[in-house]
Amino acid sequence: MQTLTPASPQRPQPEERVGIIATIASVLSAFGGVQSSKARERDFSRGSPVLFFAVAVALTAGFALTLITVARIVVGRVAGAG
Repeated sequence: MQTLTPASPQRPQPEERVGIIATIASVLSAFGGVQSSKARERDFSRGSPVLFFAVAVALTAGFALTLITVARIVVGRVAGAG
């Protein structure tokens, strides 16, 4: 004889967090102004604000250091050539 059990309500699956690679890609696309609204909504609903802030600061610092390095190289070559 079969016993019927009441259907247990489905638990909503926890949404996956945004990973580090997706966070970097999202911050880079936001820097360029080409982030899609779908990605932005995903970031705000599932992303960690601390992770986004840390990635944004690191990428900004890396960009600034790259510009400074390139400027020093160019200025050094121009000053040395004259």
